[in-house]
Amino acid sequence: MVSPKTSHPWPDNYADAVALQEKLRHNLVTDDQTSDIKLVAGADVSYSKKDVWIYAAVVVMRLPGLEVVEESWAVGKATYPYIPGTLSFREGPVTLKAFEGIKTLPDVIMFDGQGVAHPRGFGLACHIGLLLGIPSIGCAKSVLVGEYEEPASERGSYSPLVYKGEVVGRAVRTRNGVKPVFVSVGHMVGLDTACRVVLDCAGKYRLPEPTRLAHLLVNKVRAENKQ
Repeated sequence: MVSPKTSHPWPDNYADAVALQEKLRHNLVTDDQTSDIKLVAGADVSYSKKDVWIYAAVVVMRLPGLEVVEESWAVGKATYPYIPGTLSFREGPVTLKAFEGIKTLPDVIMFDGQGVAHPRGFGLACHIGLLLGIPSIGCAKSVLVGEYEEPASERGSYSPLVYKGEVVGRAVRTRNGVKPVFVSVGHMVGLDTACRVVLDCAGKYRLPEPTRLAHLLVNKVRAENKQ
């Protein structure tokens, strides 16, 4: 079971959530704390903005072959409203619940969401990575903050994502000619390593396999539960 190394009360309002983000982001480690990455967990969440039920899934894969080691999912009720920029408070509790079903400790976690490429530098990948005490990466499908120039069309090309004059991530091309994904540091991983892991996990699709399979699993579970 993968359990949090630290915890905090989960606020139910925006002001308290923002205050906690501002406090916790000072505890982030934004350089490499691991050098041998063989097990990568992908995490994703699914729900309707109007629904009280939230689903989370985790899929652990082994590098370099990208075979699935194990998977887990969880469901829970939302206790925090849908407010962009603070969604980790809505999605975090059920995501942690999904990790409790994992027996294998991953070397790094990849989230379908933001790391430090966030208005307060504390997206979902930062928040859950910090609580679990596991290196974490944000790999988002779209930009939340910052500007970038389109990278070259070849796989592996990238360009910096810049917000308020600072590089907060990269637009990374995972396949020739497809839209880039947006990679940012979560916790205990440097940006170079984060991008390398994303590319190591990228197969035939735009999204890296751990988060792609977590996305498929969580939507399957949600459909089967008719939510």
